[in-house]
Amino acid sequence: MNASALLAILLSLASAAGYALAAVGQSRLAAQGGGGIGRLLARPLWWWAVGLNAAGALMHVAALHYGPLTLVQPLGALTLVAALPLSAYYERRRVGRREWRGAAWTLLGLTGLIAVTGPASPGDALSLREALAIAAATALLLAFLVRAGAHSARGTGLGHATASGIASGVASALTQTVTASLARELPGGPLAWWQTALLAALMATFAVGGLLLSQAAFRGGLAAPLAVVNLANPAAAAVIGVALLGETFHGGPLGWLAGAASAGVAARGVLMLTGAGHAPADVAPVEPAVRIADLPAPEPVVRITA
Repeated sequence: MNASALLAILLSLASAAGYALAAVGQSRLAAQGGGGIGRLLARPLWWWAVGLNAAGALMHVAALHYGPLTLVQPLGALTLVAALPLSAYYERRRVGRREWRGAAWTLLGLTGLIAVTGPASPGDALSLREALAIAAATALLLAFLVRAGAHSARGTGLGHATASGIASGVASALTQTVTASLARELPGGPLAWWQTALLAALMATFAVGGLLLSQAAFRGGLAAPLAVVNLANPAAAAVIGVALLGETFHGGPLGWLAGAASAGVAARGVLMLTGAGHAPADVAPVEPAVRIADLPAPEPVVRITA
């Protein structure tokens, strides 16, 4: 592994930690009834979450400059692993064994993905036409997911979480194109200033949209929506990276098989974490202060009749 890839991994880990802290803050806001955008803007915790997301995004941008999309994006799943102890701390409980097993499976899968990730030049990026086409298709897909989630009481959180992950993945791809254009490293040469500004506006729109969609998703809890976000985000980025940016995996067909197996392992871990989030294993049932069996028997009532 070269120095650029190592730096990309370190920046990605720092980014995941920032995103984890932000997700816990957003989950607490949702649990307290965060309300609409106006009420969120008046909450200091919201601005802490925004700042942490911004810091995570900046480190994510730097990681994308030093490493390929297929290397940086899978590390985003570590956000869920980092959020576990943080969420448990604020909920005053211990992390359950099922949660730790899920974290171990997720880390194992991510390690396999990193091992078979193939290098790609940092200058490889979407063309303007590809970026606009992806932005339009993604906007339609997000509208469908949000509309479908709004008509399903059980699926609202997961629908918004899926939309949030896709929006963030597309924002990452657009970020890579913008940074490559500013650094004059695009294969076809730098874009015109207005073209770069247009892509930057789209990138910001999808990034902010992903943040607001995740806030809506956390109304259903932290574990399940965050797990879905961490699956949808790298999935969207991987589709773009492999289909349009020429990124691949080491070892040819065997590398693809190893990558698929590693993805399955990581998915199993995320699903375990999702299920554990609904029923913490180490939380003991609360015993009632007074049991009915311990109460004294009622005295018989003597009725006096004339």
